[in-house]
Amino acid sequence: MSYKILCSGHLVRHPVGGHTWHHLQYLIGLKRMGHDVYFFEHFGWPDSCYDVDANSMTSDPAYGISYISNILKKFGLGDKWCYLAENGRAYGLSREELSSICKDCDIYFNLSNINWIPELEQCRNRVLVDTDPVFSQIGAFGMGGPFSRYHTLFTYGENVHRAGCSMPTGGFHWLPTRQPVVLDLWENKAVPHEAPITSIMNWSAYGDHKHNDRVYGQKDRQFTPFFSLPKHVNRKMELAVNAPKDIISRLHRGGWSIATPSVVSKTPWTYQEYISNSAAEFCVAKHAYVTTGSGWFSDRSAAFLASGRPVVIEDTGFSNFLSCGEGLLPYKSQAQAIKAINNMLQNYSEHAKAAREIAVEFFDADKVLSDLLMQSI
Repeated sequence: MSYKILCSGHLVRHPVGGHTWHHLQYLIGLKRMGHDVYFFEHFGWPDSCYDVDANSMTSDPAYGISYISNILKKFGLGDKWCYLAENGRAYGLSREELSSICKDCDIYFNLSNINWIPELEQCRNRVLVDTDPVFSQIGAFGMGGPFSRYHTLFTYGENVHRAGCSMPTGGFHWLPTRQPVVLDLWENKAVPHEAPITSIMNWSAYGDHKHNDRVYGQKDRQFTPFFSLPKHVNRKMELAVNAPKDIISRLHRGGWSIATPSVVSKTPWTYQEYISNSAAEFCVAKHAYVTTGSGWFSDRSAAFLASGRPVVIEDTGFSNFLSCGEGLLPYKSQAQAIKAINNMLQNYSEHAKAAREIAVEFFDADKVLSDLLMQSI
């Protein structure tokens, strides 16, 4: 059965490569399944648009409009989007056309809890896809309003409601989901000689948040044991990270190379190229994801796996349901991380093959989105 589906996110406001892939694979995946797919975005708050070239926040969406309109056109969605700007102007479809789509749409997917306009009340099935578990549930981030607006709530915190998971729920029932990956868009290219182990990360996206006397933190809280990690493994290691100058200096002293995130993630294609030029990924997870045992898994790490790049990443509890040991190596300490990296490098071809197989088994967009739709209607 074919559905009319409206998705929202923040592609115009946040026009960077990795984030674009996160949203784009929903749109492309659903379209390829035969559905009539539309995208919309609301400005949300004053000066919400990031202009990459100027490296500044602005109310002018010109950079993001040009960026996303070209990308959506490439994938056959050039006339299927609407952006409602701070000055009241609608780009792409008119607000009247958007309202008509809302009245007629079968499912509205709010990706990442970042949009709301009154017209959405007309959508027959309203679905929230929470990609930032813990922070969404405690109200630290998001523009989608009360959870009661939605008929179905999904979260990337796949251990939610399970024994051993202390992830807050906000008093609502959540269903587990994960990042869909359109597999043929991720080529499994040969690894360049002596390619580094890399990752692309925010140091502290929006700081610590306290809820019910408990602190929920970011990646900076988890990274301390790993400042000198490159000195313990026989491979170049690099991070594309924005961090304070003292942190960058400390990373350099520990043996890390530093790439510029705005260059790495300038477009979806530069982001893919950076992953393809990596041997594997190493990264920590947000303190909140780890300490609650949420089961969150990164859309970025899913892209590494789909590209045939092994992933060594801090375990948030995802080892409860993803295949681990080859291709995907979770760790909970510095010693475990060092052992995992050395094991991966010693048996690299087997781990690279397993990485792609994990992406096929667990992240294939057809499987993930079919499950999402089945539980949303």
